[in-house]
Amino acid sequence: MSKKILVAYFSASGVTARVAEEIAKATGADLYEIRPAEPYSSADLDWTDKKSRSTIEMNDPACRPAIAGPAADIKQYETVFIGFPIWWYVEPRIVDTFLESHDFSGKTVIPFATSGGSSISGAEKSIKELCPAAKVARGRLLNGSGAGEWAKSMI
Repeated sequence: MSKKILVAYFSASGVTARVAEEIAKATGADLYEIRPAEPYSSADLDWTDKKSRSTIEMNDPACRPAIAGPAADIKQYETVFIGFPIWWYVEPRIVDTFLESHDFSGKTVIPFATSGGSSISGAEKSIKELCPAAKVARGRLLNGSGAGEWAKSMI
């Protein structure tokens, strides 16, 4: 019996969604989109505006934006790829909401991210703190092609 794999992702602009779809196709994984209960507008995502929603969220480490239902059924999966764009050197707060909403005990969590220039190291550290009972694999920044091959090498 093959391992059950989930690719859970948050994508603000579609870039991370394309990478997540490539990983799911290559690994035969199920796909789950972490969708905000209140969708982000382009103004919300303007990181140059100190009053934009994304800036306010990222400046508050305790912020946990609500996720639109239904919730993912994590229990059935052994391996969970978690994908997101890098915001302020870490994962967006909505990803924290997702991670804290589920029990990842004994599961392998594999982060992947898209970014215009930041590394994934800050997010890896954060995910290890949020999922202490999981095996958190080394993540990867995936901005172009090759996501499927990388994902297959991780399972």
